Amino acid sequence: MAIEDSRKVILVVDDRTDNIDVLVETLKPYYRVQAATSGETALKIVARSVPDLILLDVMMPGMDGYEVCRRLKADYTTRHIPVIFVTARVGADDELRGLEVGGVDYITKPVNPPIVMARVRTQMALHDQNRELDQKVRDQTRLLHETRLQVIQRLGRAAEYKDNETGLHVIRMSHYSRILGLAAGMGETEADLLMNAAPMHDIGKIGIPDQILQKPGRLTDEEMSVMKRHCEIGAEIIGDDDSDLLRLARTVAMTHHEKWNGQGYPCGLKGDEIPRVGRIVAIADVFDALTSERPYKKAWTVKDAVHYIENEAGEHFDPDLVQRFVDSLPEVLEIRARYAEP
Repeated sequence: MAIEDSRKVILVVDDRTDNIDVLVETLKPYYRVQAATSGETALKIVARSVPDLILLDVMMPGMDGYEVCRRLKADYTTRHIPVIFVTARVGADDELRGLEVGGVDYITKPVNPPIVMARVRTQMALHDQNRELDQKVRDQTRLLHETRLQVIQRLGRAAEYKDNETGLHVIRMSHYSRILGLAAGMGETEADLLMNAAPMHDIGKIGIPDQILQKPGRLTDEEMSVMKRHCEIGAEIIGDDDSDLLRLARTVAMTHHEKWNGQGYPCGLKGDEIPRVGRIVAIADVFDALTSERPYKKAWTVKDAVHYIENEAGEHFDPDLVQRFVDSLPEVLEIRARYAEP
């Protein structure tokens, strides 16, 4: 039986293969090393499997290293990854720009292997320390987080009461979102943040008239247009705040009805245009809605709900996240049993 390689993973990104070869030879005795020759490829690799650290060239055709880093740091599922720039650009302005977009260090070319190893080990150690510190902070402020979650869940329930749903729906789907976020590569802190933000996804339903929201039959086109406004109303209710939690909640409220094929609402975003947290919450929300009984429908079986979600991979849902959700079903079903309806 093959022994699993438990070493940490470093992604090397450079458009020159000779530069990649030098870094791979330096690192491979101590780390598992992946490589990409473009920024676009690097982002695809990270979307599939999150590395522990990235060594990133700046000057590349197409998307340069600064833009790659900016996108990584803008995404809640990847912003925790340490990025070290490796480049021939040695000006102070270049280094400052690298730090401003989220890089943690700057190595100049031609690289010196011992220096590379020292910098990588330092950043790995700092990253581990930060994770330990995050855990201590979470432990010490658990009561605060639980109180905040309860307040947000109650705000979420204000919308659920108008929509014939229960408060347990927002609890379950928020936990499902956390599970899927971790499976997608989120750090513990970001996944907890998503769990706290997810209950606000439908807060905008407060602004939808009852005769539309509680209509038992199919909505007319005009009524559906009004219903679709709940995403934008939710974003307006949450507001534009500096809080990480509220910024994330606003993103989720605006994007959890977007579809991978571009046929969702309110903005018709397609594929990777949809923030990944919105794609995560979309799966969590639909799964719980399908498997829950409502006055207007019976609960689907887990098997039927999973089959539906799998069939919608590439249409409604992000195919990669669908597979990760299916792989996480044991944890999802544990939450479903823990917070089952009375």
